[in-house]
Amino acid sequence: MRLFGKTNIDFMGQRKIWYMVSLSVILIGMVSLFIKGIDYGIDFLGGTELIVQFNEPVQIGDVRTAMDRVGLGRAEIKTFGSPRDILVRTVEQAEGNVIGDRIQSALKEQFPSNPYTVLKEDKIGPKIGAELRMNAMYAIIATLIAIWLYVGFRFKFTYGVGAVVALFHDVLVTLGMISVFDGVFNLEISQNMIAAFLTLVGLSVNDTVVIFDRIRENQKIFRSMPLTELINKSLNETLSRTIITSGTIFLVLVVMLFFGGEVIRGFSFALTIGIVTGTYSSIYMASAVVLEWSLRTRRDAKLID
Repeated sequence: MRLFGKTNIDFMGQRKIWYMVSLSVILIGMVSLFIKGIDYGIDFLGGTELIVQFNEPVQIGDVRTAMDRVGLGRAEIKTFGSPRDILVRTVEQAEGNVIGDRIQSALKEQFPSNPYTVLKEDKIGPKIGAELRMNAMYAIIATLIAIWLYVGFRFKFTYGVGAVVALFHDVLVTLGMISVFDGVFNLEISQNMIAAFLTLVGLSVNDTVVIFDRIRENQKIFRSMPLTELINKSLNETLSRTIITSGTIFLVLVVMLFFGGEVIRGFSFALTIGIVTGTYSSIYMASAVVLEWSLRTRRDAKLID
């Protein structure tokens, strides 16, 4: 099945424009990370997190008053999907469920005629949170190295570099957009979000490998064709497959993002951004790096001659 007919888009001729687009998006994300920072979930911070559902909607200010009364004035308080669902998170540490019990006692006292149900209660020690942060970083780095080695052995070293540059681009763009849209979608870095990053890396490299495979096939058939023209030909031949595969995944992720609920919203958002950047980077990053490297090598060889 082909979504498009035979196309003849000059992808590589436009690559420098898209370099600037990528650089601008990454810069916006990095500025947001520097100014706003990024929210970590209880998994990585340590502390106590309680999600409760009241029978009737409550005001955040009233919940804040209740927390002040029991000495938890620095607790993070926000709605979790609806005005009836409240998330209370604090980095305060104590033995057992002391902090959780203090939060519940304060809520009962503040809202005696508005009973609630505890939907979720988590307690993570600070040492475990720090270990999880480091392990998450190691997992992403190890994945990028493994993919670089795999693509490098399957194709050429240059192709492995192109794949890793594209994946690194995807991670930076997605991380930056999480910071930018944090206030809109209530996002935070959690174990689910790390799973989303690793998933988007796998989805992105899948597109990249398909494109690289077509480039390798065409190199055997069209030996005298200039590399720029050959890469454009390969990208046009795989364009329909790329759009159909990524487009169907994107539609599912959009539905999950808006209708899947707060629990998986961070996961859905990261993958939604990731599938877009992954499709784009397979064309304008991974393939472009291979082309730039080859052109640079040829220029250097001519200078030596």
